[in-house]
Amino acid sequence: MKKVIKEIDNYLNRLFPINRSISGEGTRTTLDILQEIVPLQKKEYNSLEKVYDWIIPKEWNVKDAWIKDKNGNKVIDFKKNNIHLVGYSIPINQKMEFEKLKDHLFYHKDIPDAIPYRTSYYDENWGFCVTQKQYKELKNSAGLLEVFIDSNFDSKGSITIGELLIPGEQSEEILISTYICHPSLGNDNLSGALMTAFLARELQKKSNLKKSYRIIWVPETIGAIAY
Repeated sequence: MKKVIKEIDNYLNRLFPINRSISGEGTRTTLDILQEIVPLQKKEYNSLEKVYDWIIPKEWNVKDAWIKDKNGNKVIDFKKNNIHLVGYSIPINQKMEFEKLKDHLFYHKDIPDAIPYRTSYYDENWGFCVTQKQYKELKNSAGLLEVFIDSNFDSKGSITIGELLIPGEQSEEILISTYICHPSLGNDNLSGALMTAFLARELQKKSNLKKSYRIIWVPETIGAIAY
């Protein structure tokens, strides 16, 4: 048991910092790592493809994002915590007063030290999620604040899902589905994606499965719909 716990902990440490979203290299990297546990297959669904009454969005990737004060100090830094950046934020490189910036800042009113998690998948916008302390620091900063987001959108990109079929004696299947689209969030998303991989590994070891098991790792909503 201790060996398995250590193994799980090692994978959590590797997977946690990855900037996952409903599309992009972070999701693929996550699936690549999970392939070390089980032989899942990756499937791609093209951006701008119509699935029922939904449209698969452009693939989103981000290299860096931050907010600096007038002295060049980073008050908010995506590389220190990727939840700071609102998911699917459009690129920006501007200097602005706090009054203009504040509409793009989000903090948790009831938990001062928390960084909320926000996305803007289907609405072209940008923003940063901050603690109350960081919000006040930006508010009290003198001079212009420099806002930078180095992100890109690829209309020829795709969303990626992982799939594993474990055959049983019967063709009737049990479906197990988990999401893989959130960044550095442990309880919400990552624990499910990782423990599903370990569950799949244990199921693969069994020689007397009556029903087959189909296991999928998908970006929430659009990934499940596309699949």
